[in-house]
Amino acid sequence: MAVTLKASTKILELANEFPFLFDTLIEISPKLKRLRNPILQKTIGRRATLTDVSKMAEVPLKRIFILLSKSISDNANEEVTIDKLDEDTGDWQEELTKRQRKLKDLVLDLHGGEDIKKLQSEFKEILIDVSATEIAEMEQSLIDSGELTAQQVTALCDIHVLVFKESLDVQQTPQTTPGHPIHTYMRENEEAIKLVNLLKDSPEDDSVFEELKKIIVHYTRLQNQLFPLLEKTGVTGPSTVMWAKQDEIREMFSKVDASNLSELLTAIEELIYKEENILFPMSLENLSEYDWVKVRTGEEEIGYAWVTPGTEWKPISPIDIHQVDQEPESPKINLNTGSLTLKEIDLLLRHLPLDISFVGVDEKVKYYSATDERIFPRSPAVIGRSVINCHPSKSYDKVQKILAYFKEGKKDKAIFWIQMKDRFFLISYYAVRDDNGEFIGTLEVTQDVTEVRSLEGEKRLLDWE
Repeated sequence: MAVTLKASTKILELANEFPFLFDTLIEISPKLKRLRNPILQKTIGRRATLTDVSKMAEVPLKRIFILLSKSISDNANEEVTIDKLDEDTGDWQEELTKRQRKLKDLVLDLHGGEDIKKLQSEFKEILIDVSATEIAEMEQSLIDSGELTAQQVTALCDIHVLVFKESLDVQQTPQTTPGHPIHTYMRENEEAIKLVNLLKDSPEDDSVFEELKKIIVHYTRLQNQLFPLLEKTGVTGPSTVMWAKQDEIREMFSKVDASNLSELLTAIEELIYKEENILFPMSLENLSEYDWVKVRTGEEEIGYAWVTPGTEWKPISPIDIHQVDQEPESPKINLNTGSLTLKEIDLLLRHLPLDISFVGVDEKVKYYSATDERIFPRSPAVIGRSVINCHPSKSYDKVQKILAYFKEGKKDKAIFWIQMKDRFFLISYYAVRDDNGEFIGTLEVTQDVTEVRSLEGEKRLLDWE
């Protein structure tokens, strides 16, 4: 039987008849992953047409026709005809916009002090089937439009989840293969919940408490590996909010006692819920398979909490994973004083007894020194990331002020020092300018000066013996 493709053809009806088309759609654009969302399929997604697919993927409709018809011909041996570009209203996209506006109104009313029960009743229709991605997009839109700041969204994000919890509870838990970053994150969450429950039963058990602190490694990996990739797709709101909540938990670990232990445990449980019901489903919809490869290949530098990733996940060939071409040994580069090869420059920077990072004039990270024992973890995913997003939201104003003053020539350096446990760290920012005084970027230098501060007198002799 011949298959006819029209602008008004319902994509889910077509994909249900030819299930392999779901893979074809994702190959066309990772943005179309959302069409696999069961919640979306049961609601407005069932009305999505090929015109809507074209708009979502930002791919010309004619190309959508060509790719789908080829896939059907190759995989089902069916004859495909393409109808002339008929008129299509695209009402699905319009309704999606209306839903987004209703969700924003709901959250704005929450921030205005409206009663939760009242709002749940008023917005009952939309709350029945709201998806994790819709919640994330709503928060992102509120921040982008300036209707709420990231700090305001963070302050009430627990209330947001409470409002949407009924819908989130019925969504399918993300299913991934052992070795996939999401699988590893969720296994770590399982171990964290076990430790949380042990502490609820035995709050005085210091060894379990110390073991639970390893969840900070889980948070650090999210901040350095997953969040930068989400930001490159234009999704910054959810990661900003999550990072702020992670920092709250980190702070609580340093101040916890018998009177507020339960508060810490509740915060950890609630953040796990947010990860598994909002962050992870939304990430799976937004990131491509190669994005996940990049997340995975940088994880080893940071480490894992309690678990070792599986090996079953094999997204693409090992050759594809390492897409950086191996350059032949480079000739020497003439510097102001002397000349070095690229290899020598790289090794020199990695052997400095301090950490350095360079942020370009566009405020994006261009380089960091991959020393063996970095003070603050970094991974390759940070390259190209806005430096603002490399810091907790509470530090945004300070970072922006430093960058602005450097660009305007008002200041050339900013110095900070912090105490972490028994170590003392010096953190310095320098404006980098060329010989003509033109600003080209910012150099960040972090150094552990604990031993330096304790030096007295002199040492002139070698004491290796």
